[in-house]
Amino acid sequence: MKDLIILAADKDLKTALEALLKRNQALHIRSITFDVYTEPGHDPACALQGVQFLNSLHGQHHHALLMFDYEGSGFDDRLSPTELESQLTIEFTKSQWQDRAKAILLTPELEAWVWSDSSHVSDVIGWKDSRKALADWLIQNGWLAQGQTKPARPKEAFDAALCAARQPHSSSLFGRLAEKVSFKSCTDPSFTKFCQTLRGWFPRED
Repeated sequence: MKDLIILAADKDLKTALEALLKRNQALHIRSITFDVYTEPGHDPACALQGVQFLNSLHGQHHHALLMFDYEGSGFDDRLSPTELESQLTIEFTKSQWQDRAKAILLTPELEAWVWSDSSHVSDVIGWKDSRKALADWLIQNGWLAQGQTKPARPKEAFDAALCAARQPHSSSLFGRLAEKVSFKSCTDPSFTKFCQTLRGWFPRED
């Protein structure tokens, strides 16, 4: 039986998670075995059917995570991220997972994890050795306010920066970022919750 199964909303998130989970020392967890699946129906299907899908596989893994973007889930005009997470986690507690599974919503979306002051961000998305140039471009084009480190619209800003650098969008970009960027520079609440959940389930053995 493997340690963890994750249902992710798309290939971008799957690629990022697979790279992150291999960095167990940086995450301050023990080495774990895991599977990451993607949901063809993306965020809305994860919100509606994710618990049911993971429940069908509960006997093959010790723990489960359901992860998708809050924005575009179909619930972003009805429930807050906290309310939706709580609702899904309650569904897990009533399922065969009980307290061994959790929902984590990326708010507003995965790209919120990307933006940090790490030079790896600018390098990976095509602004080679130009962290300041990227920040200046984001400010000049209205994606970033003075004094901020993260755009208010992270996905749109990410896609615009890729386009400006003539870098095609690829899931591999998220894998490369997950392999390189320091976790200390990511202050996103959903990423913090992800790390804390893993540390609670898979504490280091030393």
